[in-house]
This record gives sequence, structure tokens and C-alpha cells, in this order.
Amino acid sequence: MGSIRPRRLRSSDAMRRLVRETELSVNDLVYPLFAVHGSGVREEIPSMPGCFQMSVDELVKEAAEVQGLGIPAILLFGLPATKDEIGSEAYAPEGIVQQAVKAIKAAVKDLLVITDVCLCEYTSHGHCGIVREGQVVNDQTLRLLAQTAVSHAQAGADIVAPSDMMDGRVAAIRQALDDAGFTNTPIMSYAAKYASSFYGPFREAAESAPQFGDRRTYQMDPANAREAIKEVMLDIEEGADIVMVKPALAYMDIIRQVKDSTDVPVAAYNVSGEYSMVKAAVGNGWIDERSVVMEILTSIKRAGADIILTYHAKDAAKWLMEPTQPVSSSEGPAP
Repeated sequence: MGSIRPRRLRSSDAMRRLVRETELSVNDLVYPLFAVHGSGVREEIPSMPGCFQMSVDELVKEAAEVQGLGIPAILLFGLPATKDEIGSEAYAPEGIVQQAVKAIKAAVKDLLVITDVCLCEYTSHGHCGIVREGQVVNDQTLRLLAQTAVSHAQAGADIVAPSDMMDGRVAAIRQALDDAGFTNTPIMSYAAKYASSFYGPFREAAESAPQFGDRRTYQMDPANAREAIKEVMLDIEEGADIVMVKPALAYMDIIRQVKDSTDVPVAAYNVSGEYSMVKAAVGNGWIDERSVVMEILTSIKRAGADIILTYHAKDAAKWLMEPTQPVSSSEGPAP
């Protein structure tokens, strides 16, 4: 009997590429963007180096660059001019996201525009739904979420992505879209969205931190795994076309369980805190950005994600376009 030597299949870069099990592609990536009112605005987010709040004119330029890199889709978040208790600009016909969608779809053909459907950026209290007597009320919120989704579709959004974690919101949005004639608009549901500490930089970027309490009564407990499958299955039953796990890195087990339990595309959100930790370590010279980012994104795909939403998307797309650089030594990189 011949000896078993796994190193035979690691002997060179060409050999490793030949037998590689997981391949990351630019087609897997979605790039999140933040829309603000004004003109000529491109303001870097302090806790997210390389990411910006951008006015619509700047977003159009950014979208064209993203498409030029081969990235198939962007995800839009909006920062309103004013906030109120019911998040009125979220579903206003000329809200910031609606304006951005119209402009991008008119100028950048064949780029998919996904819109985040939630109220937290638009409400004065920072919660994802209507608040009554200090509590986020579920069923009264559904109507506004559905109205928001329809307004995005009317503006030209290709996919709507509810992130609020209200019970029944996928069914409410599906019904509203169908009633408005948008039967072909898919829903990408934030199906297993955890109450995570990794969202901190995003809340600065979207100016959406809650003004009281937290979001643990509607976002999932990080300790729970079986509950994620229940949430995912409910959303699929209600009409979700794509389901998402958020965050990604601390929830690789959830991504794999969702992938093994469903037959719809699975998305994973490589969230702001995950991005900012990498950027901070790079800024201190502790890690190599390219190798770490590509390892992270490959691991998310290996866990089962078909779609990866990530602030690293533009850099990753550029690196994926570059020719493979073989390692000169047969021993490979140092441990």
C-alpha cells in the first residue's frame, strides 16, 4: 500500500490552484454605499477608512467605478435630511435612497441596485420600527416597511432588502410589492440578523444608533443557532428569494447551517466592525491587508455564502483581476 502524503497536492502554486476547493469570484461581491443629501459630498467615515458618505452625484461616479470593476451589485443606505418618530423619509417618493436609485439606474446600466429597507436611519429615536410607550411595536411597523419597499421599487431598485427583523415583514413586503405590480422584484431578507457588537462603525456611518435601549428585542441573541434556522425558514415561507446571515465572521457556523438547510441563495454580510478591525490592524502594520482580506472573504464563501456583502469589495475585485503570483519557495509562506 502506498503512503498517504497530502503535501503532494500542495507542492506548487499551480498544483494548489488545480485542486482548490473554494474559488472566490468578483461575481460573489456586493458593495455597500451610504447616500446623503447635497452635491459634491464625499466625506470619509472616520471609523471606516476608505468608506464615504456620498451625495447622489458622487454615488453615480462611485457606481460606475464599481461596475467597471465587475462587481455586480451595490447596497444602498440613506441618511435623511430630517428625522422624525415614524421615519417619514424612508418611504418618501423623493427620499435620499429613492433619488439615488433613480440617478444610478439612469446612468449606470446593468448594475444591480439593492436597497436596505429599514427605518432606523430615518427615525428620531434610532429604532427600526414605530415606538409606543418605549417599546418597538411590530405590526404597526409592517405597513411602513412595506411602503418603503414599494417606494424603492418604484424608483427602480432591482432588489429590496429588509433588515429590521420585525416578525412578518417579508410577507407584508411581498404582498405590497405584488399589489403594486412589482411581482418580479426579489426580496433579500436579513433573515438571521444578530444583535451584534460588530455594528458600531456602521452606526456612525449611517447615524443610526438607538437613542434609548438597544435592539435585542428584535435582533437575534448571538448565543442562538437553531433560532436562526427558524427565522430563515419563516422568511422563505413568506416569500424571501435570498436569505442573509449578519454578521459573517463570528457566525460561520450559522452560514453553514443555513446553506445546508435551504435551497435559496445565501448571503453573508461582512459587517463594519469586521472591516474596521482589519483596517486598524493594517494601519498599525500588524497584518498584510490583501492576504488577510482575501482569506476572510474566501472563508466566508467556504462556509457556504453565495453572496458576500463587504466594504472590501472594490479592493478585492482589483486583487482578483491581477494575475496569480506564484510563491517562489516550494515551502510557501511562513506560518
